[in-house]
Amino acid sequence: MCVLTKKAVIFIMALLLSACGYHLRGALDLPVGMKNVYLDGGSTPLREQFKRTLRSSAGRLANSPEGAGMIIRIFGEDFNRRALSLSSRGKAEEFELNYRLEYELLGSGKSVLASRQPVEIRRDYFNDQQDVMAKEGEEAVIRNEMYQQAVRAIVDRARVVLEANAK
Repeated sequence: MCVLTKKAVIFIMALLLSACGYHLRGALDLPVGMKNVYLDGGSTPLREQFKRTLRSSAGRLANSPEGAGMIIRIFGEDFNRRALSLSSRGKAEEFELNYRLEYELLGSGKSVLASRQPVEIRRDYFNDQQDVMAKEGEEAVIRNEMYQQAVRAIVDRARVVLEANAK
């Protein structure tokens, strides 16, 4: 009896979550034109983040522009770090990370869907001199989140462009 009740509760919760529009973090509802995307340019971390994002959304990153539903061309990708504040010993206590790139969206026939546009992301974090190793790990996590945010911005813009062209 107890097992049956647990199964019923799990079933009802799953039904309620699916009815409210809940979906796993990172999963996107991609239009047909974005199921197969070719990424022209971009750093290795950016490419890896594109792969993860598309894979989690039933899409894939194509190996060549032929047959791809969309081509995303990356220009001028740049990652900078600068000190915002210094301690009395002259060590940086706070850093700002800047990530900037420009991209262009092309259709399968290499027609321009969206001309060159920038994506710029800034984050700052406190650099505790007592826990240097943990802060290096924190910066890596922040950088990864910045790549995720950039990919999201590009995918969201591509979705809007494809939906506008479909009308």
